[in-house]
Amino acid sequence: MRVGEAREAARHWVATRAAGESWFAGAYFSGSTVGLPDDAEVPLGSDTDVMVVTTLPEPPAKPGKFRHRGALIEISPVPWDALASPESVLSSYHLAGPFRTDTVIADPTGHLGRLRRACETRFAEPTWVRRRYGEARARVENGLRGLDDSAPWPWQVMGWLFPTGVTTHVLLVAGLRNPTVRLRYLRTRELLTEHGLDHAYPALLDPLGCAELTAERAEHHLLALADTFDTAAALARTPYFFSSDISPDARPIAIDATLRLIRAGNHREVLFWLLATAARCHIILDADATGAERDRHTPAFTELLADLGLRTSADLRHRAGTTLERLPELTETAERLLAAQRPVRQAP
Repeated sequence: MRVGEAREAARHWVATRAAGESWFAGAYFSGSTVGLPDDAEVPLGSDTDVMVVTTLPEPPAKPGKFRHRGALIEISPVPWDALASPESVLSSYHLAGPFRTDTVIADPTGHLGRLRRACETRFAEPTWVRRRYGEARARVENGLRGLDDSAPWPWQVMGWLFPTGVTTHVLLVAGLRNPTVRLRYLRTRELLTEHGLDHAYPALLDPLGCAELTAERAEHHLLALADTFDTAAALARTPYFFSSDISPDARPIAIDATLRLIRAGNHREVLFWLLATAARCHIILDADATGAERDRHTPAFTELLADLGLRTSADLRHRAGTTLERLPELTETAERLLAAQRPVRQAP
C-alpha cells in the first residue's frame, strides 16, 4: 500500500468514527510516515499514526493499532490542554515534531493550524531543542531512579528498558529527527554516523547488553518470540496500554519487520523492540494464560535475558547505574548534534 492510500484510510476513519463526537477537537498525522511522500510504499513494519485531539478531562482509552480500509492505523488520543500554546508544544519532544510541517487531518476550531504556523518557524531554535532533549533526559533519569524491585519480573524489565531506550531520543531530538519508537537505535546510529560521532554509539548499546550479540542469536530469539507472540495474541483478554501491539494486526511489525532488519545486519538495533515485545507478551501470559502455557514460553524469555546478561533485579539496577553515570556524556553528544544541525527532512 502507498502512503497516500494509508493516509486516505486514516482520514476516512477520522471523518466517520471520530469527527462527529462532542469531544472531538481535531486530528493530525504523527510518527514515522510523516516525512514520506504520498507515492512511497508504506515500509514493512510501519503503521500510520494519527493523534486525535479530545476535550475530555480524561482522554478515552487508546484504540491502538487496527486495520481500516486495508491500512494499518494507530490512533492515539491527545488532550486539548496539552496543545494549549505553541510554547507547550515546542517544549514537548513527543508533541512538537508533527507541527513542523502540515500534518493536519481535521481542524474544526482552527487551533491546530495556528499551532503549526507558530511552531514550524521556531522548531529548530536551540532554546526549544534544549527543552525537548532535556525533557527526554529527565525521563531517562526519573525512570531509572524509580525502578521497582517488587514488581513482577516482566514489568521490571519494561521499567528498566524503556527509560534506557530514551537515551536515543535525547540524541534524535537534538538532531531534529523523529524520536521513533521501534527503530530508535537504528535511526540514532545513522544520525551519529552522519555527523562523525560513531564513537558515541557503543555507550548506547552497552546498557542493553547486545553489543556482542550475533545475528544468528538474534534470529534465534526472534523465532522463539514469534511462538510466544502468537500464543499471547490469541489468549489476550486483560486490557493494557500496549494491547494492540500484541495482536494479529501488529505481527508484521513485531515479527516480520524485525526479521528483515536482522537479516539486513541490524541485529543489535532490533533488540530494544524484541525485548519490549517479549516482556509485553509475558505480562499478557501472566494475566491470561494457564500455568502450563506460561511455563512453555518462560525458558525462551529467560534465555533472551541471559544472553543480554540480565538475570536478576540487581542486574537491572547495575545497568541503570551505568546509564545514569553516562548522562553527562550523552548531554555533550546532544550539544554537538545541536550545534551541527540545520533543519532537515526527518527520516521515517
